[in-house]
Amino acid sequence: MRKVIAIGESILDTVFKDDKPESTFVGGRVANAAASAASAGIPVTMVSECCNDHVGNIIVNHLKNHNVDTSSIDRFTDGSTAISLIFNNDGKKNIINYTNYPTDRFDVVWPRIDEDDIILFGSFYSIDTALRERMYELLHYAFERKAIMIYFLGCQHGINCRITKVMPAILENLEMSSIVIANRTDLEAIFPGESADQAFKNHIEFYSSNFIYINDDFSLTIYRRNGEKIHYPSKPTHTPESFLGWQSGLAAGLTYAIFYNNLLFKKLDNVDSELMNSILDMATEFAQEAANHTHCINAQSGLEKSEHLKRALSGIENNS
Repeated sequence: MRKVIAIGESILDTVFKDDKPESTFVGGRVANAAASAASAGIPVTMVSECCNDHVGNIIVNHLKNHNVDTSSIDRFTDGSTAISLIFNNDGKKNIINYTNYPTDRFDVVWPRIDEDDIILFGSFYSIDTALRERMYELLHYAFERKAIMIYFLGCQHGINCRITKVMPAILENLEMSSIVIANRTDLEAIFPGESADQAFKNHIEFYSSNFIYINDDFSLTIYRRNGEKIHYPSKPTHTPESFLGWQSGLAAGLTYAIFYNNLLFKKLDNVDSELMNSILDMATEFAQEAANHTHCINAQSGLEKSEHLKRALSGIENNS
């Protein structure tokens, strides 16, 4: 049976408003996408690392509660699990990350990867020089196995990333990617001064044939190597505060659509307009559901399945 392997950081976020804590949740686009996909019934394994401490237990238990397989999370003992403090004061956001990783990192148990499995990866975790050698080995293995690889281009917010130092890793990731996802903040960090059109033409198109750009109004612009450019309008029910959940849900929804339509690696670059619209419909509907429910650690899944998603689930079960 096809499965999803999500590779990303394990971090606990706490949001403050006017210096008062408002909510705490598991952070990271990849981790949230994994939780959303798994809670809807797709088999998902999370590949990550966190300390064998109380914060690490919170993260791992949260993922388990959303039906994510956590057997490939390295529970190190020398250090502490990463946390992120997000301060919203007077309309300005300030992010402070606290990390204490051991010297020897990413000692994870590789999950089984088969052709047409789906790999979700990205953000700073996929380009961090401290674990790049082992990360590349795993990603390249998945690439050679002809997995469908969905790459969140960008750096983790709150981390000062020296782009020139990590650009080789970014280009390697692009070269292995089947689908690239990014928003304006991502592109400004990686390709400063370039629009989405320019970034695709100057950088992404050479490596990856499918680029999904998330506009500020939550609409999507789809770029394809065959010259096709699709603008997919947003639905007016989102708020900036729901952006993390929405874009994570979008990746989970793409995964969902790939399962539902039984889209294989060798057919990915030959998707016609009708199927592409169907995929985007499903992905954005999934994103909306993910954005609408709370991500607090004490919440249940909360992912309300619409009739469309229920039909998708039935299709996945029948194809498995």
